[in-house]
This record gives sequence, C-alpha cells and structure tokens, in this order.
Amino acid sequence: MIKLVITGLWVCAVSLGAVYFSVKMSAPPPPVDEQQLMKDKSELVKGEVINVPVLANGAVQGYFITRISFLMDKAKVKGLHLPMTEMMTDELFTLLVGNRMVDLSDTKAFDLESFKTSIKTNLNKKLGEEYVLEPLVEQIDYLSKDDIRANADRPQGKQVAPTKIVEGVAPVAAPKSGH
Repeated sequence: MIKLVITGLWVCAVSLGAVYFSVKMSAPPPPVDEQQLMKDKSELVKGEVINVPVLANGAVQGYFITRISFLMDKAKVKGLHLPMTEMMTDELFTLLVGNRMVDLSDTKAFDLESFKTSIKTNLNKKLGEEYVLEPLVEQIDYLSKDDIRANADRPQGKQVAPTKIVEGVAPVAAPKSGH
C-alpha cells in the first residue's frame, strides 16, 4: 500500500514538473530593448556649435546656429580619427545653403526626419561605410543680421532671441566603466 502511494506521488511530481517546464519553455522570449541595444553598439560623438551663413542677393542675411551630435558604430570607429566637425560643417553648408532645406518664411514646415536622414546618408557615403548610426540634432536656430546688430547695442538680458527652428534634447554620454 505504501509503495502505491509513493508511486502516485512520484507520478504527480513528474507530471507537474513536466507541465511547468513545458509552459516555461513555450513562453515567448523577453522583448529586446532596441534602445539599450543601440546604446551598447554605439558611441556618442559630441558636436560643436556651427554657424552657417544664409546668403541672399550676394550678401549675408543671417546665420543658422546648429549643434548636431552623432551616434556612431562603436566597433567601426575604434581607433579611427575623423574630422567630424569639418565634415559636419561641409554637410550643413550643403543642406542649409546649397539645398535650402529650411524655408525661413515657414519654419514650421521644416522636416527634421528628412534632414537627419540626409545627414546620415551623405556622411556615410563620404566615409565609405555605415559609421553614423543616427545624427542627434540638439538645436537649429536662425539669427538675422539685423538681430545680431541690435543685440550688439543691447544689454545682456534684453537681447533678441534667435528663431527656433529645431530645439532637440542634448544627448547624455554613457557613463564610462572603470574596467
């Protein structure tokens, strides 16, 4: 009689274990955090403030004030020294002055995603590989020549603010590990 009870308990334990493990194995894998995956394979290259003159009628009419940083492929960039500031300045001149992507009369119509895609595509084409994973636009402002002159005569707190075309978020560099 005791052998029969022990055998029954054994069969119940094995059945419960089999059901538990089959349910556990059939569960979908945990979701992949795309942002964390991007952070793990990318490196932040901080951009500098770049001023791009706006030319019209043979004269400077104002300036675009931009700051753009980059998420770059960590594996490809390792040990590579790129003149990113100069390349970015060239690309901004091409897009803002040559292609006139920003219409100053209608700054709300500015297509930020198209602008970022153009920067990424053109810089990767110049570099010959997919180094730039994503451009991070921190700011694009416009300050007219008249506003610059007016600001020179005004005290610090009463100056004319530039026209905000894009106000992004400053990227935060990943903390360096002590290893």
